[in-house]
Amino acid sequence: MRTTLDTLYRLAGALAAVGMIATLVMVTTGIVTRPLGIYLRGTDDYAGYAMAACGFLALAYTFKHGEHIRVTLLIDRIGGSVQRVLQWVALLIGTGVSGALAWYSLRLAWQSHAFGDISQGVDATPLWIPQLALAIGATVFLIAMLDDLVMTTLGRPCARLANAGQEPARME
Repeated sequence: MRTTLDTLYRLAGALAAVGMIATLVMVTTGIVTRPLGIYLRGTDDYAGYAMAACGFLALAYTFKHGEHIRVTLLIDRIGGSVQRVLQWVALLIGTGVSGALAWYSLRLAWQSHAFGDISQGVDATPLWIPQLALAIGATVFLIAMLDDLVMTTLGRPCARLANAGQEPARME
């Protein structure tokens, strides 16, 4: 099961990387073609869709690498069982929030499909297509949060992907 979950998180991270590349390609295409008098419909819209997909699909991968922003000022100073309880409560709240995010993003994509919503831009893209990437990313993030919550509840260390647990990169 651990291998399957880690593969899921890595796959979501790889799809986020594809979203970053797609954003780069769309923005670069728009920049290069405009001075040439070539108008490619929807490059701005597709760049936005790819950027949003990238952000949501990367949630679980970055969480499992310990790269999400955490306020550890208080938790690091408290030790023992109180620290474990606070971490469990934080995971419980995070799981609830990520569950709501997954539910409403899945619901949004479903309703957009059912109502036939299309974008207001010149590309007229069915909105459920870009919204599906958001829903998938939010759902995988929920799975990652549940994974950590279950492991913490069982008293086991939370599983991290390779290279996780090292000091995060710092911008100073």
